[in-house]
Amino acid sequence: MMPRFPVLAVFFLIMFLGLGAADAQQKPSRPQPSQCQAIAQSLPKATFASFSPPGPTLANDPVDGPINGDVKITFLGHATLFIETPGGVSIATDYSGAYSPPYTPEVVTMNKAHPSHYTLTPDPAIKYVLHGWSDVPGEPAKIRMTVGDTLIRNVVTDIRSWGGGIEANGNSIFIFEVAGLCIGHLGHLHFELTDQQYAEIGRLDVVMVPVDGGLTMGADSMSRVVKRLRSSLILPMHRWGPPVDQFLALFGPDFDVAYAPTPSVTVSVKTLPRKPLIYVLKGL
Repeated sequence: MMPRFPVLAVFFLIMFLGLGAADAQQKPSRPQPSQCQAIAQSLPKATFASFSPPGPTLANDPVDGPINGDVKITFLGHATLFIETPGGVSIATDYSGAYSPPYTPEVVTMNKAHPSHYTLTPDPAIKYVLHGWSDVPGEPAKIRMTVGDTLIRNVVTDIRSWGGGIEANGNSIFIFEVAGLCIGHLGHLHFELTDQQYAEIGRLDVVMVPVDGGLTMGADSMSRVVKRLRSSLILPMHRWGPPVDQFLALFGPDFDVAYAPTPSVTVSVKTLPRKPLIYVLKGL
């Protein structure tokens, strides 16, 4: 008869290894790295190639299936745009509840606690409600999370306060990295970006830009930000007062301008325009 000790030792060894494997499975995965930051920081003076033919042509019909890498962006109103990713993630930017998406989004972002940019009573069915400000005045909000096929992160900026002063870190630029694309929403941007903020943002293939002409920044200042970002696709938003033509007039022959026949555009790495395109979605 075999001694009991070796049998018990083997038993406890198996239990230990089994628990170790279970613990390993329960450990959270490492945070997804930002491809948009990494590329921009390692190649600060590079001009990124596009795989599409020249001209302001973009696909307007989504192609089913995540392998195609198509992201659909729909202008809902003011600063709210609805992003639908190949993996089925849905995101509403600057969600205030005033502009209804076609269905309940999985994620909503709110860059600033401003009446037309946020709500304290979002639909309870929304899984992730992301505030671009901290509950501690002056401290930066820190958002970096992966939802499905999308990395969501923020870059904070200062903002003018109602009393005329400066509210440190009061606004967030939200960045969505999905299907090889870097998509940015500038939020309620009040000041031109610093070199450090440009570095934190990294490459933006698609950028949503407020074009109100003064409630955020003057058109001249905002146009300088757009030119510095060198995004392939520029989507104006947050028009309040002046016609969008005043903003468009600040861009020379290095930019194409086109008006979309619908409020939506579908874009992928392969359909990014070779020349920067300011694309005015219907309804702006």
